[in-house]
Amino acid sequence: MDRPQQTWADGWWAPARRVPSPHHNARPHGVAVEGVVLHSISLPAGSYGGPEVEDLFLNRLDLSAHESFESLRGLQVSAHFFIRREGACLQFVPVQARAWHAGRSSFLGRENCNDFTVGIELEGLEGHAFEPAQYRSLVRLLRALRQVIPLRWVAGHEHIAPGRKGDPGPGFDWAGLQRRLRWSAGRFPFA
Repeated sequence: MDRPQQTWADGWWAPARRVPSPHHNARPHGVAVEGVVLHSISLPAGSYGGPEVEDLFLNRLDLSAHESFESLRGLQVSAHFFIRREGACLQFVPVQARAWHAGRSSFLGRENCNDFTVGIELEGLEGHAFEPAQYRSLVRLLRALRQVIPLRWVAGHEHIAPGRKGDPGPGFDWAGLQRRLRWSAGRFPFA
């Protein structure tokens, strides 16, 4: 197993390509990270491999490039990590900082999930299947996160903002993720 000091530096995971986003701030004083929120995203919807998601998180998305992008005007959003279809991982925000990924949210009786979670975006479309390479990268990342944060649970955006968000959706293999990680069901408290 990798030692934390070999894979992490100032909240950045060495295997991920570092792409610092301006869309983050400090977590509230004394609030520890305890969970991970999984999301899915593609821009335009169902289109993979392009620079659009990265551009959105970096505040440089060309809103005229696709008719659906106009709805993103003024949006300031980021995630800590983004896992592409082929498994490549990008990191936008160091894990000790608060990325702006969850929006209006609550989980296990706590509001404002951005305060106490790490956000991981998977390149995909809500409800559709994800690639084996993405699951391999996600498992590696989640195991690495447990080296540096007291990770208690993993949930989807759909679980922390029900009715408002539906990602990653029914195409995500939660049972398979739990098997691959060999983590107890208690780390997936939405089931």
